Amino acid sequence: MPHDWSRYWRSPDRPLEAMHAHFERHVYHRHSHETYSFGVTETGAQSFTCRGAAHTSAAGMVMAFNPDDAHDGHAANTLGFTYRMLHIGPELVSAALSDVTGHRTGLPLFTAPVVRDAPLATALRALHAALLDDGATALRRDELLTATISRIVHRAASRRLPGPARPGRSATIARQARQLLDDRMTEDLTIEDLARATGASRYAVYRAFQAEYGLPPSDYQRQLRLRRARTLIAAGTALRGGGADGLRRPEPPHPLVHPLFRPHPGRLPPSRGQRVTPRMDDGISTQAIGRRPQP
Repeated sequence: MPHDWSRYWRSPDRPLEAMHAHFERHVYHRHSHETYSFGVTETGAQSFTCRGAAHTSAAGMVMAFNPDDAHDGHAANTLGFTYRMLHIGPELVSAALSDVTGHRTGLPLFTAPVVRDAPLATALRALHAALLDDGATALRRDELLTATISRIVHRAASRRLPGPARPGRSATIARQARQLLDDRMTEDLTIEDLARATGASRYAVYRAFQAEYGLPPSDYQRQLRLRRARTLIAAGTALRGGGADGLRRPEPPHPLVHPLFRPHPGRLPPSRGQRVTPRMDDGISTQAIGRRPQP
């Protein structure tokens, strides 16, 4: 009996999908995607053909497919392989690169289907984990998505991105973004919300905030909520059911360690998903999957 499993996530409003899977006997028939596809092999090794050549991605390696790159795939041995895969629409890649550079850019081309790059593999794993994490904020996912697209193009595409120019009103952008985060602390704000409030591009907001305060907007948002939660707990207000501030948290994993008090990196500035079934055009046979995580 095959010990194959897979978990899927799809954005409800953007061309963005993620899959985490382990396959031992499942074989991908030759297929292609209309998106860019970036993956990381976590354990084992997988072999495939793409662009007329055979390739193997072993643990720690990155895979990069352009839209319509036809490929197949199977385990390189009987132990199988575990991997994470992201499918990102060309329009989402283009928008992210325009944010990063400050002007419209052409779509990137990836000439090597397999890349050995440990920092890039780490970035892809972080983005993938955030997408599959039901507790991740929209702001955190947006930050990681733009940063990861920028990094993979810079490190693996045929043409490098030009360096972004720092906006002249960087401090103002950062202050305006912080004010919005302060005023709407309990809302699941996106980087687009911050961009509209400041009149800057999404990446310009991220870059200005990081430069001004030494941490990204999502970390500041998280620590605002942490400070508020501590105040409520000290006042005897239960977080579990939510309160007037809208803070709601799941049951703690241990009665003595509430998730709000797990350590978080960064510092405060000065005072003042969805799981879905796979698409039928992605080369996956649902009959070949032995077990799935329970919803």
